[in-house]
Amino acid sequence: MYKRILVPTDGSEITRKAVTAATSLAKVFGARLYAISIKEPFPYSAISEMQPTPPQEFYDAQERIAANRLADVGKMAQDAGVACEAHSVEALHPWEAIIDHAKAKECDLIVMASHGRRGVSALLLGSETQKVLTHSTVPVLVVR
Repeated sequence: MYKRILVPTDGSEITRKAVTAATSLAKVFGARLYAISIKEPFPYSAISEMQPTPPQEFYDAQERIAANRLADVGKMAQDAGVACEAHSVEALHPWEAIIDHAKAKECDLIVMASHGRRGVSALLLGSETQKVLTHSTVPVLVVR
């Protein structure tokens, strides 16, 4: 049924549940798992010489964080005997990067976590999962 499953990771405990679900589905269907971690772009400002963190140091830290997150997913997939391809992508809007990556890798399912925020906090904070649900043409499985 599913041959290519995308699972975004931010390293949180709820995301770990989504990775577990995606890995289990991939194992059942004999699918390939695609993991993605979104890196934040450098926060440039008008007074760039006063940045608290130099750009290269920021990029290196973002890459290290993404690599650690993806290594965790890779280990879980390997332990389950599931093929996994991992990518880190820099994006201002993670939801757009997730949808674009799903299209680029021809994924037929996106498995994402939801933090379960409700009411005003959900409206104010926004939800990457909600935005993916709203804009994706690829089916999305939400794990809580």
